[in-house]
Amino acid sequence: MGSVTRPRAVAVATALARLQELAARAASPARMAREVQIILREWSAEESDLLAVSSRKTDFLSKLENGVADAEEQLADVDREDRAALLQAETTLAALTACREAAANDAEALPI
Repeated sequence: MGSVTRPRAVAVATALARLQELAARAASPARMAREVQIILREWSAEESDLLAVSSRKTDFLSKLENGVADAEEQLADVDREDRAALLQAETTLAALTACREAAANDAEALPI
């Protein structure tokens, strides 16, 4: 079990790091969603075990869902007078939501 969990965790962490890099460069939500699609296609192409792919994608989606929830909380906590902080929080939430939706759409299409 440890050998299955570790590669999945590393793959998910690497994928999240890729998304974080794009976010740091102020990539649009659409670009972030495309990157999620690319990541998920790569995982499907690299792995012949459909259950392993499904598990990795489920873990990734869960992390993205948590990220959206965190971003929603941060947006709620932003001082509405601070336009820069508000814009940043809104942009982050939009990007994470686009990523989550791309992953969720892929999860719905899984054969398992």
